[in-house]
Amino acid sequence: MKIGIIGSGGIGQAFARQVLKAGYEVVISNSRGADSLADVVKQLGGKAKAGSVGEAAAADVIFLAVQWIHLPTIAKQFSNWAGKIVIDPINPVVPPDYKIAALGGRASSEIVQEMLAGAKLVKAFNTYTPQLLGASPEEAGGRRVIFYCGDDAEAKAVVKSIIDKIGFAGVDTGALKEGAYLQQYPGGPLPGLNLIKL
Repeated sequence: MKIGIIGSGGIGQAFARQVLKAGYEVVISNSRGADSLADVVKQLGGKAKAGSVGEAAAADVIFLAVQWIHLPTIAKQFSNWAGKIVIDPINPVVPPDYKIAALGGRASSEIVQEMLAGAKLVKAFNTYTPQLLGASPEEAGGRRVIFYCGDDAEAKAVVKSIIDKIGFAGVDTGALKEGAYLQQYPGGPLPGLNLIKL
């Protein structure tokens, strides 16, 4: 399975390290182009390569690790998100003060789903800092918990298989609307908790 990562910041790189260790192929991209990622790819090693955003979006699974303010631009770059499995680790905060974006009473993932019409969206990997996400999933005799939610059973099963293969313990928080509220930062009760499944 090939995983495309759009966004090369802390979360994108931490996720890349985990899936590369598990043997997945990774195409990592950013808005500055593949040449800007030469050092990142060298550090990541394994089956990592730099690519365009388009190449990352053509992978089997897309990890959309961009800031909330850049999401509309990425969403508009591609005319057809239909059927694509997209992992949403985005927290809806806006720089410079990183306050929550105006969501109109909805969960942020509902808005992401609306922007990526037809995508099979799964909210996951957003509740930890890059440092914790990039650390060993094994701790205190158990496995660190990754929460995930979504409306498409097939997409959730694929994301759960990735979570399992990289060594975390997946916990399903349900449908997108309810689960995303639980996982959302700021406001949800789950972000920042370092939970271990024994």
